[in-house]
Amino acid sequence: MPRAVLVTGVAVGVLALAACSTGAPAAAPSATPSDVPTTYAPVTLDNCGTEVTFDAPPQRVVTIKSSTTEMMLALGLADALVGTAFADGPVPEQWAADVADVPVLSDKVPGQEALLEAEPDLVYAGWESNLSADGAGERSTLDALGIATYVSPSACKDPAYQPDPLTFDDVLGEIREVGEVFGVPEAAREVVAAQQATLDAIEPVDGATAVWWSSGTDTPFVGAGIGAPQMLLETAGLTNVFADVDDTWTSVGWEQVVAADPDVLVLVDSAWNSAQKKRDFLAAHPAASQLTAVREQRYVVVPFAASEAGVRNAQAASDIADAVRALDAGTPAATSEG
Repeated sequence: MPRAVLVTGVAVGVLALAACSTGAPAAAPSATPSDVPTTYAPVTLDNCGTEVTFDAPPQRVVTIKSSTTEMMLALGLADALVGTAFADGPVPEQWAADVADVPVLSDKVPGQEALLEAEPDLVYAGWESNLSADGAGERSTLDALGIATYVSPSACKDPAYQPDPLTFDDVLGEIREVGEVFGVPEAAREVVAAQQATLDAIEPVDGATAVWWSSGTDTPFVGAGIGAPQMLLETAGLTNVFADVDDTWTSVGWEQVVAADPDVLVLVDSAWNSAQKKRDFLAAHPAASQLTAVREQRYVVVPFAASEAGVRNAQAASDIADAVRALDAGTPAATSEG
């Protein structure tokens, strides 16, 4: 599988790590242009099949999707944000002040007109589909306007670039790559070290079966075998009922879920489809209401932003394992819903 090729310079970033009771990754102080050394060398990437070169750290960035906004915040790059869009829920409390004054361009994918008004020099997208003619603009179109684009590598759809399966090496690799682009490799190393420490401390559960329900009611959209849901479930020690499906997410029928009768249902909580709505639906559904996990309320809630590759993944895997242990002990753990 081709990976991004980097030509990088020496840069210095500073990150203060602190224990956080919210379970979100530790924050870094915001970087400013004066923090970037004059020794920054061009960075060239093969990003989902599109070559992108940065001659200097981007200074005006629009992020699309929570995962990309939170990546910037974790690396201390809030000052570079000139707009965000398509938030899946609120950012962790520790970053709320950093992003409070950043304009929200759209609740969904911003149109090209709204994007151009922000005058970005980089659009950092969580999905390839965010950069389309009917979205923020095609990558080639934006490039012609002098706007660089970068897509989260985990979201590449070309089989030559899509992680198969996604692993934490891929997630940590994106942190390092973004750190190189912005000239803050030391900050990236600190974030990676904190993520790895969280992963090393996880005590996996005993392999209970699980269905990861992201969205959809008539046809549930569930975590399949090669994306972030599978990575998180496996790391937490759970067995994904749909792990044999060679995709990141997949659509299934309720009859398949009922036939599997999983030990645990993972409910993804988003700004547009809350975990509580999912609970209400399950309780009223003639077939799904008979699931053992529904009757016994064996739910684990995961914020949508933690369900895609990014800086929340390590803590999410730890939280999932802890939540299942709490269910097994008859004391459901507190969960975070956006």
